[in-house]
Amino acid sequence: MKYQTALSLLAFLALGGCGGGSVTSPVSRDAAPSVDAALFSSVPSFVRSGDLNATKECSTFHRRAGEFCTLTSSNLEAIPAGTRVYYLSAAGATSLDTDVILDPPGPGNNTVFGHVFLDFSTLTGQVTLTGGTGKFTHFNASVVVTHLTGVNWAWDGTYSYSPPQ
Repeated sequence: MKYQTALSLLAFLALGGCGGGSVTSPVSRDAAPSVDAALFSSVPSFVRSGDLNATKECSTFHRRAGEFCTLTSSNLEAIPAGTRVYYLSAAGATSLDTDVILDPPGPGNNTVFGHVFLDFSTLTGQVTLTGGTGKFTHFNASVVVTHLTGVNWAWDGTYSYSPPQ
């Protein structure tokens, strides 16, 4: 609501409300929705983006389809610690190359879809997240996977929410 009020004020100023000229028709509260609609149509959409850093532990993952690892930390509120990373296919002898689903804790239908490739010889890989359900409909991320110790792994990369134009 405060953004709508601020945009209405900007529209009023742009129409000459404080420009020293005369305004031929008054701007009323009732006119605000049409003024706001005109402003919103000319303002580019904003993309939320930033760094994504998380750690996960994989004590319950034994390289079989349907198993999961659990995030133990995350700098992204939307994907908090406790989020499960489900692996949809079994690992091969030398790598893990499978689709994944991230399932954050809490209510709602909010899941993230993606793909992981992990090379067992280097213990490094790549995760690409591309959309999902609920609040993740326009979510995208690209992270590098590195081994920490034991069953612990790090994810470091970037994310963005970018609806189609």
